[in-house]
Amino acid sequence: MSSLEHPEAAVISPGKTYVGKQGITYGAGASAETVGARSVCMNVMPMPPGAVAKVHYHKGIETIAYILSGECVVYFGDGLAKSFVVKEGEQCYIAADVPHAPRNEGENPCTWIVVHSSGSDQEGIVMLPELDEVLIRRGSKPPASPTP
Repeated sequence: MSSLEHPEAAVISPGKTYVGKQGITYGAGASAETVGARSVCMNVMPMPPGAVAKVHYHKGIETIAYILSGECVVYFGDGLAKSFVVKEGEQCYIAADVPHAPRNEGENPCTWIVVHSSGSDQEGIVMLPELDEVLIRRGSKPPASPTP
């Protein structure tokens, strides 16, 4: 994925992808898998209209995401009771161990830049399939007002 001819620094070229446990195809970025990162990683997450991640949390790992283009609803918290819309140019933060799932409910694609406090974005993921049905049911309703 990248050349480690300089083990202390590397460039990651676009074009490599992988499917995460969350069911989303990511653009591979700087991570344990590509450059040997140990405590931080960054990947690109494009979401076409209607795309939804499987509900999950990152055990002991924080997430910060910047929406490069478009907008997306993020459902989070116990029972996915909370949500907010993240618009182009905005960032969102998800604390460690908080259940969440982004869903592109718009008519246009959106693209995220996602950073985790772990060398791999797939490390520490705990899937919550029992909440996937909750998310599907919420899809027929407009997103809740933004709540922190």
